[in-house]
Amino acid sequence: MKTIVCLLELTSKEKERFRAAAGEHPIYFFSRDELSNPEYQKLLFQANMIIGNPPPKQIRHSPHLELLQLQSAGTNAYLQDVLGPQTLLTNATGAYGLAISEYMVGMVFQIYKKSALYYENQRQKLWKDEGMVQSVFGKTVLAIGAGDIGTEFARRMKALGCYTIGVRRKDRSPCEAFDEIHLIDELDSLLPRGDIISLSLPSTPQTRFLLDDRRFHLMRPDAILLNVGRGDVLDTDALIHALNENRLSAAALDVTDPEPLPENHPLWEAKNVYITPHISGGGHLKETRQKIHEICFRNLSAFLSGNPLCNLVDLTTGYKAK
Repeated sequence: MKTIVCLLELTSKEKERFRAAAGEHPIYFFSRDELSNPEYQKLLFQANMIIGNPPPKQIRHSPHLELLQLQSAGTNAYLQDVLGPQTLLTNATGAYGLAISEYMVGMVFQIYKKSALYYENQRQKLWKDEGMVQSVFGKTVLAIGAGDIGTEFARRMKALGCYTIGVRRKDRSPCEAFDEIHLIDELDSLLPRGDIISLSLPSTPQTRFLLDDRRFHLMRPDAILLNVGRGDVLDTDALIHALNENRLSAAALDVTDPEPLPENHPLWEAKNVYITPHISGGGHLKETRQKIHEICFRNLSAFLSGNPLCNLVDLTTGYKAK
């Protein structure tokens, strides 16, 4: 008999579907505001499978946990000294491409068409022409991180007339969304080519400060940067200097380092920076929520039947296992 704890926000009908999949195995549903509930904490430590993102400290070295199914694509909080050797980790990769890629396209147009500037003028009742704008047509998109999110973004930008270059950790296999595929060790030669540079990378020791001051100097001064992965992929101080010294045209950030961004942090005041509070993914889009639930449901059924799991994570890299 397996004990299952589910932290997803589910409707009554959705809970019944998960109960039916669990069969004879008990499944317990908790919301995030019940984290201090003693019953929750006891069951969490006894669980054989957890669905959702529990506080890492509450499951550290849990002796019974066989599978942690995250509702996020990011896994870094659970990689260092959290899971026992018997625990498998799966994530929700594949659920976020639609929502986040559309956010990225929207930010590109906001920057290129100066819509934020015109909105501010509107609030001030100011009828003012802000001058020349740019088109995405003919631009080169450099997608650093060519997984689900980077690929979906490239697919949309290619449809708008962009030339797309994907950068992967390994594997040069072609993909219809990209005109070129390169590996991360070629990054220095690729950065000067990017008009629109996107980052959709997890936080790992290898990705931390991937874009540092040296690499910001390799970028074109008219380039724009989008980061929707993890904030520490960028050296924040170096980014601020690049923006304020006009070595980078603009940056749109849905993630920051640190996060949440303190009120007095200088990044708020950097030139041409657009900051949102890590909202491009999550459950803000109905379709994303549905995809997350489907991945979790599929792995619940697979776990209990002994079938192969989807989205199994390599604990040494934080990436999806091949």
